[in-house]
Amino acid sequence: MSEVVKSRPRYGVMRLIDATGYRLPLAGFVSILHRASGMLMFLLLPFILYLLDKSLTSEVSFSVFKNFTSGGFVKLVILALVWAYLHHFCAGIRHLFMDLHYGLDKDAARKSAVGVLAVSIGLAALIGLKLFGVI
Repeated sequence: MSEVVKSRPRYGVMRLIDATGYRLPLAGFVSILHRASGMLMFLLLPFILYLLDKSLTSEVSFSVFKNFTSGGFVKLVILALVWAYLHHFCAGIRHLFMDLHYGLDKDAARKSAVGVLAVSIGLAALIGLKLFGVI
């Protein structure tokens, strides 16, 4: 009796071991990044508020803020926040259109996912170049 139960295929259950051969579609990848970017913005909100508070207190604190943000690690954190905001914004617009029943078929969902990735990474790269002084 136990041999019969073991030989039945499992449908609808994806475990970590079973998921190694699963290829996530691009739209699913963008959806996961949408959630991750929202979580990143939420978790780094105290850092953003700290920077805002320090920049608005006085001219002296603004110069301290300016020196603080001139470090490479802080610039990378700011760039990560910029990407998170841009990606979350673009993916949010994509999801709003999907809520209006536009772009629900497979080809349109893939094209909109590519568009979200291209726009968010492209704009973040431009802002990163400006942030690090290349432009």
